[in-house]
Amino acid sequence: MTRIRTLFRMTAVRLSLIYALVFGLFAVVLITYTTLNTTRLLHQQTRQTVNEEIIELSVIFRRGSMARLIRVIERRARAPGASLYLIADTSGRIIAGNVREIEPGILGKTGWTKKPFPYEGFGQADGPVRFAIARVFDLPGGLRALIGRDLGEPDRFRSIARRSLILALAGMVLLGILTWFFVGRRALKRIDSMSGSTKRILAGDLQERLPLSGSGDEFDRMSENLNQLLGRISKLDVGLKQVSDNIAHDLKTPLTRLRNKAEQTLSADPAKNDYRQAMEDIIAESDTLIKTFNALLMIARVEAGSRAGGFSEFNLSNIIQDVHELYEPLAEEAGVEFELSATGSVDINGNRELIGQAIANLVDNAIKYSVEGDEKPHRVSLKISHEDGQLHVVVTDNGLGIPLEDQERVKDRFVRLDKSRSKPGTGLGLSLVDAVARLHDGTLTLRDAKPGLVADFTIPVEIIQK
Repeated sequence: MTRIRTLFRMTAVRLSLIYALVFGLFAVVLITYTTLNTTRLLHQQTRQTVNEEIIELSVIFRRGSMARLIRVIERRARAPGASLYLIADTSGRIIAGNVREIEPGILGKTGWTKKPFPYEGFGQADGPVRFAIARVFDLPGGLRALIGRDLGEPDRFRSIARRSLILALAGMVLLGILTWFFVGRRALKRIDSMSGSTKRILAGDLQERLPLSGSGDEFDRMSENLNQLLGRISKLDVGLKQVSDNIAHDLKTPLTRLRNKAEQTLSADPAKNDYRQAMEDIIAESDTLIKTFNALLMIARVEAGSRAGGFSEFNLSNIIQDVHELYEPLAEEAGVEFELSATGSVDINGNRELIGQAIANLVDNAIKYSVEGDEKPHRVSLKISHEDGQLHVVVTDNGLGIPLEDQERVKDRFVRLDKSRSKPGTGLGLSLVDAVARLHDGTLTLRDAKPGLVADFTIPVEIIQK
């Protein structure tokens, strides 16, 4: 009993039973409908045949005599496949025809018999009782005649239909079992395999992935989507661990400096110590920490946010122009030529604040590190273009650039190359730009400008040129 209950808990078994039941009911209704209508049609044809024959016999009787009618009936009664013929006197004694015995009371009322009646014909061998329908009418001299048809053909048809229904139901049950055995079991094996992988994932193995058969069916598509989700979760989990390690490592130094500065100020001679300068240094160090935490919170908000949240249509050209105007004095002060190459007006759908912050971060990094290059004069260019349904915001400088092996690593949080340690910053700028690009289904690509670096911020958008 337990095994049967377990079997019926399987979706494939339940679906097979439901399909078999539905198709079985459909087959029963269809065959029953066909049988009833065909039997009704055969009865109508039988009645029509009997009526036509009565009309013919009436013509023969009018043109001849009773004796001639009896001779015609006797001749027709001996023909193969003949109808039922019977002429009886007032006492019910059979005078002519091919019926030897008939159910009592049939000849008592003229017209069509209300229901099929049993009869026995001449030469009929022992066997099942045969039934017929007939029409009774009066003849001159108190005689009564009966003309009818045997119902063997409709009965045979019903028998054939009944056997067909039984065979059809048996075939459906057999095919259902075979389908479950060959198809359902395969599906169940795949589900069991997916369940096993899911258990290992729940046990903590985030590197486990759902199996793929390579057929591209619904199970494969679902597994691919879930594997992408697992990959994303695994990446976020690794990122969370890295962030924790980076926070513990990178924030320990400024916090230690704060403590040492405060301790040094307190332990110094109050008469000689410049408390105001010490407090200003502590506030500046605290501002740096606050900026770091704000950047971390913004990256977390971007990575956890929805694409629809905060999205609106805005003019990107205006953002580019604002960034250029904001950083042009800084570039001039640093001795960097800051060029803008953006024509026309471009409207896009996205998060205005985040895209503006991302472009500003790229320009800030380019100006900051371009002055370290050997190329003179130092240049930074900001360019916007639209190619193949992709919007490119490209920031190029001619500084030292980033080695090829580090171009992906610098997108991680708190990653700062050795040559950048002397520069102010938290190592979160490119991380934020990469997160903003991914929020907009885009990418941040870093390339060697020979010399310098090309930062290509790319997002797929519908461009509206004005």
